[in-house]
Amino acid sequence: MDFTADSLLSCAARELSLKTAALTREVEGALRRDLPELWEDPDVMASRNIAEHVAAVLFGLEHGIDPGEIEPPAADMERARLLARHGKPVSVMLRAFRLGQGVIVDRLLEEMPRLTNDPELISAAARKLMAGATDYVDRTSERGALAFQEERERRLRWRLSVVNEASMRIGTTLDITRTADELADLAIEHFADLVTVDLLDSALEGRDTPAKSPLVLRRTAQRSVAEGSPEPTIALEQLHTYPVGSPPDRALTTGRPSRHHFDASHLPDRSAAAVDPGFAVGAHRIHSRLVVPLRARGTTLGVAQFFRYRRRELFDDADLLSVQDIAARAAVAVDNALRYTQVRATALALQRSLLPRRMPRQSAVEVAFRYLPAGAEFGVGGDWYDVIPLSGARVALVVGDVVGRGIHAAATMGRLRTAVRTLADIDLPPDELLTHLDDVVIRLSSEATADQDGEGEGDICATCLYAVYDPVSRRCTLARAGHVLPAVVPRDGAVDILDLPPGPPLGLGGLPFEAAEFDVPEGSLLALYTDGLLEAGDHDIEAGLTRLRHVLAQPVASLEAACDTVLDALLPARPEDDVALLLARTSGLGARQVATWELEADPAAVSGARSSVSRQLTAWGLEKLDFTTELVVSELVTNAIRYGRPPIRLRLIHDRTLMCEVSDDSSTTPHLRRARVFDEGGRGLLLVAQLAEHWGTRHARHGKTVWAELGDSAGLPALASL
Repeated sequence: MDFTADSLLSCAARELSLKTAALTREVEGALRRDLPELWEDPDVMASRNIAEHVAAVLFGLEHGIDPGEIEPPAADMERARLLARHGKPVSVMLRAFRLGQGVIVDRLLEEMPRLTNDPELISAAARKLMAGATDYVDRTSERGALAFQEERERRLRWRLSVVNEASMRIGTTLDITRTADELADLAIEHFADLVTVDLLDSALEGRDTPAKSPLVLRRTAQRSVAEGSPEPTIALEQLHTYPVGSPPDRALTTGRPSRHHFDASHLPDRSAAAVDPGFAVGAHRIHSRLVVPLRARGTTLGVAQFFRYRRRELFDDADLLSVQDIAARAAVAVDNALRYTQVRATALALQRSLLPRRMPRQSAVEVAFRYLPAGAEFGVGGDWYDVIPLSGARVALVVGDVVGRGIHAAATMGRLRTAVRTLADIDLPPDELLTHLDDVVIRLSSEATADQDGEGEGDICATCLYAVYDPVSRRCTLARAGHVLPAVVPRDGAVDILDLPPGPPLGLGGLPFEAAEFDVPEGSLLALYTDGLLEAGDHDIEAGLTRLRHVLAQPVASLEAACDTVLDALLPARPEDDVALLLARTSGLGARQVATWELEADPAAVSGARSSVSRQLTAWGLEKLDFTTELVVSELVTNAIRYGRPPIRLRLIHDRTLMCEVSDDSSTTPHLRRARVFDEGGRGLLLVAQLAEHWGTRHARHGKTVWAELGDSAGLPALASL
């Protein structure tokens, strides 16, 4: 048979096409031997892929089709894209084409001598075969490389978009759990089928990372494309450890990420449990995992794991780099949340330590109080409340608010509360007390501004409401410094917002404060609060006042229940501002508990005063205090007659203790002094100070009152010690 180079090549291809199956197996064997990475996923390469290429090449040679016109298999482009998606280098695909070409060329060259013994013809056909095969491989490789590069670029753009999205979606709040959830949600949405986030318990507690293994972690977040499947054996917030030497443990101890692939066919139970001990036995075949430590500012905070069992693609190095970037952003957000949580906890602890934990014993009012910090994202404020017993069975009710947030606001609140208590101890009227408190705030602002080593807090501003209730007169005197108006609810339930004179916030300086006095019947309810109670996201102050009126008008079983009812009705779940609420139910001291005498400015009146006091003590059943009380009354009345101005008034109040008060119209303040051996006077107040549990002086618009508080501990032993 006479052959040409073309016909010889066509006959050789026809003969070889009868052995297509064997040729396909041979090509597959060569590829499996030299390029095993192609066979890690059946979607990338399979026997049918090779058979399609072998059939296409032999068909083109047999029918004399120009190599440039031989169509590669239709699925070849998609396989090139799969290689890119699976993270295989393009060189693997090009080598596969060359290896396959070499095997087919060798077999065709072996067929030609069986058809003819003409060496020149065989050489010509071989040259034509080599040129055509090279042309086919080059053309196929070029198309595949182009598809591969397009897919790589598309995936690169996708990865960059996911990383960019992570910067916007992760760390939107300063809440640790929510930040971990945001990381898990993003991963599930874009590249993982299962995500777990474990944070070191030591980091959550604000301690240094422990050096010993196993490290204790807390499961902070967990997500799956099929929620609840695989079924976790570690619950959210549960403490657990990973085995020493396991990938998560190595990531925690070394700070380096790792990538793992699993052959599901070789897993003993073909389950998630065989891959990770944190999941119960199930039907899911996890085939790929990324283990990435969460590190920020050189500190390991925890570990995140990303699994695939539904997506067919394996995690590749590019995935690992992208996930590292995303995890780094999440770690910084978690670290910020941890730092904020620790600072907030410190500020809350400081604030709560500065607020009164229990109210002092007094009979003027029954009180209930609440302090509710703002939501975690808003920071700790400087709200405070206080109840301060005063002389004459009176009581001061205080509510204030320091502008600003954080530890500085809490510390300033504590300083102002201490200042108010100090000023209240000298019994200043409410308007004068606020004037002195204004000076304190101005001084604190100056110190904060001048302190070069401080945090630059700048000016300090605060509001305050100061009220003094007298259970004897049943009157309440109030003054405010930029604070919201209080409410009073008499027994009939008609809620009234007290119309107090306006006062500037504390810290402005140079502006006056004015007090107002109101009759408050016994059994009335006084409500003092900060503006955070009235202002919320869904209403303004006026709407808040309307709600408050409605709530306070409702009957309640107790003041504690009233506090809860008010907060539930006016506040959202996470208030934007701190709230201080103080409710006080007023009491009264009747004629049976108070005795008053008008005295002449005559030394002879002292004897009559002692007799009157003795009879009153007998009526009250306090005969055991007779001697002590008469002695104290004698000294106080004598001082008023000698150094004061009429009118002179003596008052006894029988409450939790026995209180003696002597008032006169002079503003001169008595004070203790050391009497010399031969001095005839100067020992009266010293005697009063020894016999009384407490004593002091308070000033009114006109005159003063010197008072002494006597209790069961006052008596002859104190006198004997002189």
